[in-house]
Amino acid sequence: MSNDSHHDKHHEGDVAFIRSLAELLNSSELNEIQVKREYGEHDRLTVSLTKQGKQVVYAQSPAAPSAPAPQASAPAPAAATAPAPAAASADPASLPGAVTSPMVGTAYLSAEPGAAAFVTVGQTVAEGDTLMIVEAMKTMNHIPAPRAGTVRRILVDDGNPVEFGTPLMIVE
Repeated sequence: MSNDSHHDKHHEGDVAFIRSLAELLNSSELNEIQVKREYGEHDRLTVSLTKQGKQVVYAQSPAAPSAPAPQASAPAPAAATAPAPAAASADPASLPGAVTSPMVGTAYLSAEPGAAAFVTVGQTVAEGDTLMIVEAMKTMNHIPAPRAGTVRRILVDDGNPVEFGTPLMIVE
């Protein structure tokens, strides 16, 4: 059996598993479900489902921090795929340089309490530089700069909870 067919079986099972979790969330009094499945050393699935009103939103984290985004991840917000000029009062997530949270968790602007922030407003960053950490289920997920540019705004405070798609900062 090749790794691809093994991965495809995981993917099919994972999709059914996520659907059943979403149904459970919709039919219960729960507001959030977080699950982490370990298949092997570099093969895992982390799912966060949060009920927002009557809508269930889910986020799937990549298998490894250095791996490219998985093909079966949650869809990106439409604003991220079709940036358009926006007024200063517009939703920050719709701004062209918005960096959004890939998961539900807690945002940290530095590596540890009292340490210097990863970035500051006005700082120039290279693509891949760590902008902040989003902690989810005791895992510290480094949020990389999606492009080179200058940090224009930091939209979250240290220690604040964030949802999937929450605008974290503006890098232009």
